[in-house]
Amino acid sequence: MANLMNGFASLQCKAMVHVHKGHMQALGMACLSPNRCVQLHISSTPHFIGTKIVNASQQHMRHRINSIRASSLSCLQDDATKYFDFVVIGSGVAGLRYALEVSKHGSVAIITKAEPHESNTNYAQGGVSAVLCPSDSVESHMQDTIVAGAYLCDEETVRVVCTEGPERVKELIAMGASFDHGEDGRLHLAREGGHSHNRIVHSADMTGREIERALLQAVDNDDNISLFGHHFAIDLLTCQNNGEIYCYGVDSLDTETQKAVRFISKVTLLASGGAGHIYPTTTNPPVATGDGIAMSHRAQAVISNMEFVQFHPTALSDDGLPIKPAKTRENAFLITEAVRGDGGIIYNQSMERFMPLYDDRAELAPRDVVARSIDDQLKKRGEKYVLLDISHRPRENVLAHFPNIAAECLRHGLDITQQPIPVVPAAHYMCGGVRAGLHGETNVKGLYVAGEVACTGLHGANRLASNSLLEALVFARRAVQPSIDHMFDAVVDPSFAKKWARPMLSVSLRDSILSDIVERTKQARMELHSIMWEYVGIVRSTNRLKHAEWKISDLESEWEQFLFKRGWKPTMVGLEACEMRNLFCCAKLVVKSALARHESRGLHFTEDFPFLEESKRKPTVIFPTNIQELTWSSKPLQKRLQCK
Repeated sequence: MANLMNGFASLQCKAMVHVHKGHMQALGMACLSPNRCVQLHISSTPHFIGTKIVNASQQHMRHRINSIRASSLSCLQDDATKYFDFVVIGSGVAGLRYALEVSKHGSVAIITKAEPHESNTNYAQGGVSAVLCPSDSVESHMQDTIVAGAYLCDEETVRVVCTEGPERVKELIAMGASFDHGEDGRLHLAREGGHSHNRIVHSADMTGREIERALLQAVDNDDNISLFGHHFAIDLLTCQNNGEIYCYGVDSLDTETQKAVRFISKVTLLASGGAGHIYPTTTNPPVATGDGIAMSHRAQAVISNMEFVQFHPTALSDDGLPIKPAKTRENAFLITEAVRGDGGIIYNQSMERFMPLYDDRAELAPRDVVARSIDDQLKKRGEKYVLLDISHRPRENVLAHFPNIAAECLRHGLDITQQPIPVVPAAHYMCGGVRAGLHGETNVKGLYVAGEVACTGLHGANRLASNSLLEALVFARRAVQPSIDHMFDAVVDPSFAKKWARPMLSVSLRDSILSDIVERTKQARMELHSIMWEYVGIVRSTNRLKHAEWKISDLESEWEQFLFKRGWKPTMVGLEACEMRNLFCCAKLVVKSALARHESRGLHFTEDFPFLEESKRKPTVIFPTNIQELTWSSKPLQKRLQCK
């Protein structure tokens, strides 16, 4: 049973870690040491960790020492174990931007689950929000963010992001990212739902793809960065000393060679994206199975605000297309927020405009409001989709602003300059994740987070459109200096690499058994999707959430028994099974957090508590615990070592 408590002051700390020859000593620590029996907690204090920055002379001396240490480790590299100063998990905007900065100070490995470009960044259509117009202001951007976030945002974080955002965008332009300009030669700034000003920097409707292109090109030109594609991160490598947990890298599975590869590092940045695939319909790419959140939870990182799952109100509905796709999509095709910002109107199938009935802002209301309104219309009318119409706008403008959407729809027989677009809500973004401080630091020493995997406090109960790429850029940059400081102090004991048990490869099982396991795992995944959509969707209730908790527990237990009866071992790894393990873990975190919030706020709407409660305007926090959970998804493959 989850306990709810007030107060988070005991988690304040300012610390610098000193590591020497495998022995760790914390200086000035007053860090995370919650009651280990406490599972879940509503917190009133947003940040729990600070960072001590060293001066330039200290950096210079430590850099010389670490150069010698790095060269002594390089000879230890082999196919099974690799040593780097920094390991980055994920190749979206957060991971790439961070890697390009820390590579100036040490060796960097980027490990990514599929092809380097296959990330949520690549699918981001709208753009990056930033105050770049004289009539706009940081205060206005902050206000829009806080209102969209249902006043649960951390104000300090919001101010930092909105203030530093414009400079981060300018850095992207300097690196070669190309954004749209108006006839006056200035950046064309679009407007999206929830924004009071035009402040969205974009590249047509393929902004994420353009940013990813520019960053990958820069990474390709950086000799200090090694990129490992098709490496699936399995579990973080951690050890413990004096009540503190330290991260020293990650175990991975090379899905092309089916070999386990261990990455040992002084600093690990987790930038692995979200968990959209806990739901049956999501705009996220297939790689978004919550791997980073699940790994961090197993490593005893603090998790926060997992109940706030954003459903994008307008994903393309294949049911409404004149020509249906030949096969089911792995991820829903997103119809960007900018279509509504550019004047798009939403109708039901009787061509009745309904958004003004739900909110005075109509189509420009925040995403949570629009998604719930559409969901209500679909349920009341028994329909599968609604219609988003932009055909009243000039044809040339529509094609110029939304060429990718126009082309995708035309492939299926629909001309968006003449016909409305069939749309339906789809899981899109996790506002919760691994709890982070103002520099991306976590309660696990040496582990930093940025991007969707992180919960920084920016989004509160609902993310404002186009604030995700902005947050990723800002926090990737803010994590750099404390990461460098930690790297300068850390010494990797080569013997550590041999102390953690090696993952077992599932290829050791007979082909027929493996085939059965893969097939049963696919069935379990579909069953989990059904549970999450039916019981933990856009509109929730306590009874449905409890049913979800029971059903997920039963399904997970049944699936694990199936595996273990066929020879699967707790330390065994395979792509499908390990993804399923992470999906179970994230689904349970969402349900647990949702049950703890006894109000409706932002993305979390429950029929039993349909109103905002000022006394409950606090983050939901899931602390680590020493109470051993019995399921495979909740335990790391390796036993945690003592750092001695």
